[in-house]
Amino acid sequence: MKCLIIVAGKGSRLKSLSDSKPLASLLDVPLVERVIRSALEAGVDEFYAVVGYRRDQVRAFLEDLAGKIDVPVTVIENEDWEKANGLSVLKAKAFLNEPFFLLMGDHLFDPGIARKMIDFPLAEDEIVLAVDQDLKNPMVDMDDVTRVMADKGLIQNIGKGIEEYNCFDTGIFLCNPVLFSALERSMRDSGDDSLSGGIRIMAREGRVRFMPVDGLFWIDIDDPERYRQAESYLLANS
Repeated sequence: MKCLIIVAGKGSRLKSLSDSKPLASLLDVPLVERVIRSALEAGVDEFYAVVGYRRDQVRAFLEDLAGKIDVPVTVIENEDWEKANGLSVLKAKAFLNEPFFLLMGDHLFDPGIARKMIDFPLAEDEIVLAVDQDLKNPMVDMDDVTRVMADKGLIQNIGKGIEEYNCFDTGIFLCNPVLFSALERSMRDSGDDSLSGGIRIMAREGRVRFMPVDGLFWIDIDDPERYRQAESYLLANS
């Protein structure tokens, strides 16, 4: 199974911990390495990483890590990394023509989520998003989390600002390449270059399924508070 990881952003809210968010160390292991090792445990055997901010530094780290874990890591550059994350996903279009995981370089997760997703029944024109149905999850930053309205197996709407929602976006996807054309349509039709923009187009066509994480661990490390929560969780469960 191939895996695309987005590690292009600046992560200004973690500036106090590291100049490069993907390389911010959590219990002596950089965030992006933790994401990669969790994906390896789930069965991924090839990685593609989209870099942007401090790309030379991140590239050097990833190439060194690839040698240590003996798994291919192809680094893809996004010169427009300051724009929305859909552009980073689209940079991988030429590399991925089969089902693949899509992960965020700052979202830590239990490998059990990805293992469960591998067996999720998908048509070739569908994707699936792992969602957290615990609306009181203390590790969720309510000011930043992407919200999701899901019903009858399908995602109905997704976005940071939507008012009606019943779960959260974990940033863990199993995708088919049709996602790339949806992102292109979103940019062309509405100028929305976010990943959520492409997901909304597919959702309107009934092509985005959801999979609950069933209480398994995940966290989006966007600020020092979430960093401390992740550190505490890992110490307690090591």
